[in-house]
Amino acid sequence: MRYRYSTGQNGKLVKKAIIYTCNEHGINFADVDIDAVNIIRRLKSTGHDSYIVGGAVRDLILGKKPKDFDIVSTAAPLKIKKVFRGSRIIGRRFRIVHVYIGQKIFEVATFRSLKDGNTSNTFGSIDEDVFRRDFTMNALFYDPQQQIVVDYVNGMKDIKRKQVKPVIPVNQIFSEDPVRMIRAVKYAAAAGFNLPVNLKLRIYNQSKLLKTISPSRLTEEIQKIIRSDQAAAIVDLLEKMGLYGYLQPQASKLMKSDAAFKTCYLKTMASFNGNEVYPGQALGCLFYDYLESLQKWEPGVIENYNEIFMTVRSFVLPMNPPRFELGQALRKFLSVRGMTIKKQHIERIKPAEGAETGAVLKKKKRGKKKRITP
Repeated sequence: MRYRYSTGQNGKLVKKAIIYTCNEHGINFADVDIDAVNIIRRLKSTGHDSYIVGGAVRDLILGKKPKDFDIVSTAAPLKIKKVFRGSRIIGRRFRIVHVYIGQKIFEVATFRSLKDGNTSNTFGSIDEDVFRRDFTMNALFYDPQQQIVVDYVNGMKDIKRKQVKPVIPVNQIFSEDPVRMIRAVKYAAAAGFNLPVNLKLRIYNQSKLLKTISPSRLTEEIQKIIRSDQAAAIVDLLEKMGLYGYLQPQASKLMKSDAAFKTCYLKTMASFNGNEVYPGQALGCLFYDYLESLQKWEPGVIENYNEIFMTVRSFVLPMNPPRFELGQALRKFLSVRGMTIKKQHIERIKPAEGAETGAVLKKKKRGKKKRITP
């Protein structure tokens, strides 16, 4: 174990970070994406410090093979784009670079400063950037060339203790960005970690802040959750913590009122392994059990596909997934039950009509459970 030092205000050396060697952090280099290694190698060859950061490092330490590898560097976006031709700069306030290698996309960001607090969008150093990150488990930097992990916040110890611990002070972490509540619960459920009591209390007391989050951000979070191989555990804990109602209010309401629905809903989530065979497969986990509860579906030709589609779209609000993917998931549900759709009935419907159409089907359920005519 080594240490990284910097000069303090009094001119003396101050211990800033712990450096773990490959024998200490236990990362299996074979699990590291070789293209991510090559990106870092090329950036470092131009004189810029670069690391793999965030969830990928956490997963590697836990012995998991990450799906995504985010990279952070001292190089500015224009410099990164110059190094990697065909890359694309994205973002309005703080610009990052998407580096394309084959079918893979790597997100490469520049270190941010603390000049304007934790929401700063100015470039900085690794010493500053680390304290902008949400939780200690996500604030570790991995250099695959030297095979070292740089730890400023005792993140390695928290991973070993299986603790979700914030980097940002607990009295401001969620008020700055309420979505961090969802992420805290997601990390705990997916990795089997514990949420400290003070963090739980903050989540309970500040959960209403999620009302201010845009549908697009909520859609992004629920998409990540349902595509996880731990989707059922994450949804279950989000529901217990009172957060799932902000992501999927209708499903949450049904889980509270109907224990059988909750069992089926979580079972459907658990049956999905995180790898989509067809577009929209993960989305089906959100509404299949709801459709099953509406009526008995029998083989035949569907005449009112658009009505059913808008019912599904209304059910998953405030999520606003791509129409094509949602349609794929719905058509899979119907085809498995031997139902076919006339092409002339698949028309473009205005989203505003969804709430009214969904209400029609709910009304049918409260009657004699009339079957939707195929």
